[in-house]
Amino acid sequence: MTNISLNPVAIRELVNTTGIVLGRIKYSETSVIARIYTRHFGLQSYLLKGVRSSKSKIKMNLLGHLSLVEIVVYHSERSQLQHLKQIRSAYNYTSIPFDVRKSSIALFLNEILNKSIIEVEPSPNLFDFIVNTIQIFDVMEDHFSDFHLLFMLQLSKHLGFYPRENFTAFQPVFDLKEGLFRAGVPNHPDFINTPLSENFFRLLNTGFNEMAGLKISKETRRQLLETLITYYGLHLPSFKDIKSHEVLKVVLG
Repeated sequence: MTNISLNPVAIRELVNTTGIVLGRIKYSETSVIARIYTRHFGLQSYLLKGVRSSKSKIKMNLLGHLSLVEIVVYHSERSQLQHLKQIRSAYNYTSIPFDVRKSSIALFLNEILNKSIIEVEPSPNLFDFIVNTIQIFDVMEDHFSDFHLLFMLQLSKHLGFYPRENFTAFQPVFDLKEGLFRAGVPNHPDFINTPLSENFFRLLNTGFNEMAGLKISKETRRQLLETLITYYGLHLPSFKDIKSHEVLKVVLG
């Protein structure tokens, strides 16, 4: 059982908000704690009592990875563990749960968000970005094999370390530590040279509706993914031990 102290004297208010489910853990035989990134309160942990019981009105599929939900919560600024009164789906996915490629990408994105978002403070712009792009991903019919790469790049913009778009034929080396392109090799090993850096720059200039034009090889996609994971690790102390990208290597070739 997870040991999280509850504060019975904390002042609580009943609030409606929307959220993205990033995970859940067992709290007791019938209860769980859901980790939800909300529009109004940022990252929060919510206790759902009795949800594991057969008599519960709340279905566990509402707490799946990246589920978009509307919730009614008792919120207290002084409590680490919030109480959730009501939860319902805010958006029903049409393809992500039923396409092994999309579900694998979604699992990876869920891990990326879990490792990247650690602040409690709300960020409506970040929240809206995640919700909007996940919904775009859900309705894509093809050319989505590079979606996770573009997602990570755009997410870095909201997290504060988006790369400088200063690639030229005279500045072809991308410095992962500094987040910019250089004329020569830096005095550390964290960099990529052409042609990979050129493909990295192409990603920076590609929108979610333009992925069909990327036409990068499977090996280049794998290298770009490893590059982005390294880039995140250099700029986010919490970004460690990523595992789900190994599944992507198999599913996406």
